[in-house]
Amino acid sequence: MSGDLHCHTRLSDGTLGIEDIINLAKRKGLETIAITDHDCLAGTVRGKIIGARHGVQVIPGVELSATDEKNEKNVHILCYLPDSPDILEGLCKRNSLARKKVGHFMMLQTAKRFPIAPEFITKCATGSTNLYKKHIMQALIECGYADSFNGDLYKELFTKESEKSILVVPKYENVKDVIEAIHTAGGIAILAHPVKSGCVDILADYIEYGIDGIEVFHPSATEEEQAELKKFATKNKLLMTGGSDFHGLYNEYKVSLGDYITPDDCLRALLTYKSKQKRLQKKLAQQNAE
Repeated sequence: MSGDLHCHTRLSDGTLGIEDIINLAKRKGLETIAITDHDCLAGTVRGKIIGARHGVQVIPGVELSATDEKNEKNVHILCYLPDSPDILEGLCKRNSLARKKVGHFMMLQTAKRFPIAPEFITKCATGSTNLYKKHIMQALIECGYADSFNGDLYKELFTKESEKSILVVPKYENVKDVIEAIHTAGGIAILAHPVKSGCVDILADYIEYGIDGIEVFHPSATEEEQAELKKFATKNKLLMTGGSDFHGLYNEYKVSLGDYITPDDCLRALLTYKSKQKRLQKKLAQQNAE
């Protein structure tokens, strides 16, 4: 029953289509996946239908961008199983617009530095709901200016420390508001890749923000770091999830779908979480009434 609950398609910054992802999951023996495109719910319904056809359970999901103003970080919140996903459409649209503005700026800066037409960079993003850094890198690779998506040129262009950086970081919706929106939509809010986001030392803040769980099993975390995250989650009664963060050719890590998974017990806890919460709330209401 274990599953990979973090993967991306061409709708955001992946290179595989929805059916390709599901076919890969099937061939690798994965019973469950979640398609979690950035600020995009467009693949949810189609993924569920195609998944049923291939015998793969596709859990509705989305990876929402958020700004943590208190800790001066941009973080990602995974939303699973929203009862009313339409409630999140406005949030997705605002985040997408913020990303689109900085993506356009970085595209123009790239076109100034290299003899590549902006239209060619845009072409590399065909099928996506937005323009991502990896689309810019694809244009540079195809025109012979780079030989990898995460190599020296990527670091030169898209790291803050680089003197030649063209990186602009979008300002997204406040993280507290994002978590609240997820709960309003009847979804489950999970803090994505806390090691990668640099949030390990401030996890207590996210409990205050109302987070339901954390992504423990992720390629950015060593086995020791995963053990510490698991210990923290257990102590604080948080859900634990895991996934490969698969992007196809655009992978940040050497990883394939299913290399990092949500274990059976953690997946069951996720799938039964909302019903247990409802029973608990009903019990508390009865006790208060007495």
